[in-house]
Amino acid sequence: MSREPIISIRDLGVRYDSTVALMHVNLDIYADDFIAIIGPNGGGKSSLVKAIMGVVDYSGSIDYSPSIMRANHPHIGYLPQVSTFDKEFPISVVEVVMSGLQSEKSLWRGYGKEERRRAEEVLQLAQLSHLANRPIGELSGGQLQRVMLCRAIISNPKVLVLDEPANFVDNRFENELYNLLQQLSERMAIIMVSHDLGTVSSVVRSIVCVNRHVHRHDSNIITEEQLLNYDCPIQLVSHGNVPHTVLHHHDDCPHCKH
Repeated sequence: MSREPIISIRDLGVRYDSTVALMHVNLDIYADDFIAIIGPNGGGKSSLVKAIMGVVDYSGSIDYSPSIMRANHPHIGYLPQVSTFDKEFPISVVEVVMSGLQSEKSLWRGYGKEERRRAEEVLQLAQLSHLANRPIGELSGGQLQRVMLCRAIISNPKVLVLDEPANFVDNRFENELYNLLQQLSERMAIIMVSHDLGTVSSVVRSIVCVNRHVHRHDSNIITEEQLLNYDCPIQLVSHGNVPHTVLHHHDDCPHCKH
């Protein structure tokens, strides 16, 4: 019995003035997907997720299943690579998480007991309950990223998009993040942009290679020969006993600075 996709992309193209970011993209995303999106810098990874979220103009079509629609819009949670939240703003952790419910309440209605209950529930899932009343400015980078993840999932989206979520955080946070994402993947589809496939391959189920064109690889194991066939110019290398992926022309990977 065939599965029905929750997002179906056909002949997608994204262009910025004279620059072609994506062309002739066909891709199906399913409710049980946990996808790593990989590819070279400038290959169109961000353009793909922006098109899925509907925040960039595109040609072609993106069809969403009724199961992921809310108020005529696809219900998608989003965690950006770097939080733009002002840490100097006088607001507590639980209030930041509740702000993820902004679209569900009227402009003039404040947050009540139900919203706080939902915020405390996701904070407990992320093992951050003890920080609920802490000012946001007192958090570490890893703690803030987990709080922003709680904000992204408090509305219980059917799809969660993450853009390099583990960049600029320590290894302990990476482990905690991926453990949390594994739990979340049981109840929502996850699409994660990453440059470090060797680390995330233990948690994702599929790999999508993006370099203007898109190729879906339905396994978390991929070879350099397959990457070559997908026109995805990255290298699989190992540092000690930890294999990971190095993107050509990528300078931000902490493993590759030495």
